[in-house]
Amino acid sequence: MDDFGFDDYSSECDGIRITAFLDAGQDNLTPLGRLEKYAFSDNTFNRQIVARGLLDVLREFSDNENDFISVMETVARMSEDADPTVRAELMEQVPNIAMFLHESRPNFPAAFSRYLVPIVVRYLTDPNNQVRKTSQAALLVLLEQGLICKADMETKVCPVLLDLTEPSSDDDYKIEAVAILCKVVTMLSKDTVEHLLLPRFCDLCSDARLFQVRKVCATNFGEICSIVGQESTEKLLMSKFFNLCSDSLWGIRKACAECFMTVSNSTSPEVRRSKLSPLFINLISDQSRWVRQAAFQSLGRFISTFASPSSTGLHFREDGALPEVPRCTPDRQDHLRFVKAVVNISKDKISLFLYVVLSFEENRSPVPVNRPDGFTLTNSSDGPTATNNIKNTKEHEQTDENFNSFNYWRPPLPDISEELEMLNCEKSEEVTEKEETEEEEHQESSSDSKPSPGKATSDQIQKVLDCLTPHIADPDVQVQVQVLSAALKAAQLDSPSDGSPTETSPTEEPPEDSPEGLSGDVVFMDDLRYLWFSLVLSCSFTFLWNVIPQQLLDQYLSMTDPARAQTVDTEIAKHCAFSLPGVALTLGRQNWHCLKDTYETLATDVQWKVRRTLAFSIHELAVILGDQLTAADLVPIFNGFLKDLDEVRIGVLKHLYDFLKLLHADKRREYLYQLQEFMVTDNSRNWRFRYELAEQLILIIELYSHYDVYDYLRQIALTLCSDKVSEVRWISYKLVVEILQKLYACGADDLGLNFINELTVRFCHCPKWVGRQAFAFICQAVVEEDCMPMEQFSQHLLPSLLSLSSDPVANVRVLVAKALRQSVMEKAYFKEPGCAYSDELEETVMTLQSDKDRDVRFFASLDPNKASVEKKSDQPKTSSSAGHSSLRHVVV
Repeated sequence: MDDFGFDDYSSECDGIRITAFLDAGQDNLTPLGRLEKYAFSDNTFNRQIVARGLLDVLREFSDNENDFISVMETVARMSEDADPTVRAELMEQVPNIAMFLHESRPNFPAAFSRYLVPIVVRYLTDPNNQVRKTSQAALLVLLEQGLICKADMETKVCPVLLDLTEPSSDDDYKIEAVAILCKVVTMLSKDTVEHLLLPRFCDLCSDARLFQVRKVCATNFGEICSIVGQESTEKLLMSKFFNLCSDSLWGIRKACAECFMTVSNSTSPEVRRSKLSPLFINLISDQSRWVRQAAFQSLGRFISTFASPSSTGLHFREDGALPEVPRCTPDRQDHLRFVKAVVNISKDKISLFLYVVLSFEENRSPVPVNRPDGFTLTNSSDGPTATNNIKNTKEHEQTDENFNSFNYWRPPLPDISEELEMLNCEKSEEVTEKEETEEEEHQESSSDSKPSPGKATSDQIQKVLDCLTPHIADPDVQVQVQVLSAALKAAQLDSPSDGSPTETSPTEEPPEDSPEGLSGDVVFMDDLRYLWFSLVLSCSFTFLWNVIPQQLLDQYLSMTDPARAQTVDTEIAKHCAFSLPGVALTLGRQNWHCLKDTYETLATDVQWKVRRTLAFSIHELAVILGDQLTAADLVPIFNGFLKDLDEVRIGVLKHLYDFLKLLHADKRREYLYQLQEFMVTDNSRNWRFRYELAEQLILIIELYSHYDVYDYLRQIALTLCSDKVSEVRWISYKLVVEILQKLYACGADDLGLNFINELTVRFCHCPKWVGRQAFAFICQAVVEEDCMPMEQFSQHLLPSLLSLSSDPVANVRVLVAKALRQSVMEKAYFKEPGCAYSDELEETVMTLQSDKDRDVRFFASLDPNKASVEKKSDQPKTSSSAGHSSLRHVVV
């Protein structure tokens, strides 16, 4: 090496051939001998160069397995070099060497595992900081590329990491090892993590001495939960997460807030609602502004974890689409099961209200009916009377559905009267025999000094309401108060006034729908039971206890409060807008009224970034809300975005097709008049805006009739074809072809012919060569896309195309040659015997094959079968780089 002056080279001489030291010199050594000589030279720089060139060295000796093994053994010995710079150089080459060995695995199956993995693991405990950092980075690369086998991870890497994270381990080593451990966990299988690393991770989350360790655990907590799954998360990790969320260091609490959504996704709905929701409320009201800021940024994403297809009516497909969940009409048994479910729900959710109802019924000594299936009804008013009263009450409340606010936001309540009849039929038969006896007992009891049923019930309800008042902050208590208040109002309306008789006047006849001898308390109980069923049914659709906790929704709605921007985050409104589709999906379209005001506030926010965020997601919100709510609430906001700044308009433009396809045809047609407005931008140099418009118009064509396409989209397309920027022009040529295909597909041949004549005048006879070149491209695309019958193509477009074969500009002749040789002549129509244009085509192509320009000659002579790949990459179709099929016409 000294003979070549290698010792005089500095470390900056990277341009030299590193393996030059292997060349023959005056030492008469073999290449392996020279490698041995300089790998253990006394000169540190020589050893560095050898380490830096190891990959090239391995390639030099990869033909012989024995020589290759000798090189690997030399590498293993070099890894023990005393100089840390040599060890660092060696470790930097390990990922590249591993990739080389992976590609050559059939020849060297165990070389990497035997020689290099031990080096990587040993360097994790190297005393030099640079070497340790290099080995950590190399290990992550190897894991990401899948170059370390599972056995090596479990037997070589993980044991070292576990040793380094022992409580007695050095602080510096421990902090570094925890960071690499969390990264390693995300790249291993679930079984490996649960058996080897999860217990140690739980211990590290509770490290009381090093806050850096707890912070690393908090930062990676969500990813750990997503790997180990729900069972391990709830059993082992949830308690640790609670401790981290209440850590004394605000940075750790902030890290917990940032990963809250991922943790929530790994838990059951019960844990999410009962444990994580209160925990998140604590973070969102944290004393640290930075924690509150992170919590508010994660609030919408956390709420979105409550969504489920059963409640939202929507589900995500693998391609990211959001279709509706098919719904079937339930049969009578489904209705019956639904009524039973309602009763069960009411026992859990409106227990206090049931207590009042049953307490009142207890005074009347009802006869409970136990059905064989275990379903019990204890209300003595159940039966034909209750059924008829329910029907009458429902008819009275739903006389005008147009003004029924409940029906406006959701489908009408199912008619459960027949199901109630089924449930009560047995009871009615049992009660019939005792009816007369109960009537006499009731008449005798009416003269007692007991307070009136209505008044007694009102007192009981009012007493319960007074007890609930101190706990009104609880969402469930709020709903119970709403139910009890409605019951109290019904009781007060039904109770007799002071001094009035409690019995039916002897001169008055009993109501036809009430059994003879029953007093007003039965009517009241019928109304009360109907009220109970109605409220429970409405709760199952409307009240948010079945969707998200009320406190979370209240906090989310407060993000538009200007005070939040001052005390939490100046961009809090933007975060609110970003997560609004997820929150809307969670609540479902039936609860859209909860978000409507917030959405309108965000849509008029003074910050254009907020409006831009909404503009980019309005099509997703339209899918969630459905066509009716979209037309009523989103279309006005969409129209406002169309007139906004370009930064906002681009959001609706990028998803214009996705939004318009959700509208009714008549509403969609109104936007034909506004599409022209996209041609005007705040900055004329913003050519990407016009490019995006052309791409959207290609999609939008299918939404309109061929008459609308011809009258409106055609003019926009032709204008875009004359754009100053070539990228816009090339995509516009594709748009022209799509319009022509639409016209002929709909049988509008006369409109298609008119459009062809217009294209011929505008492009084929254009004084600028770029226009004539565009005509050749359009002709080729028409043939390839089968836009029209070849007979009509040969009559209306082919003569003009052939005339351009003698164009004075070579760029035009190049595309003519491509169109004829690769597309036109490959059509079966022009290969048939007796084709009127076959001879002319052959003569034109032969002329182009002898053209003075070599590119023209090349494309005129190119075999179409060999040019298939070249056509896909070179032809200008929809991408910005398309259309530049030869070096000559790259600049247009």
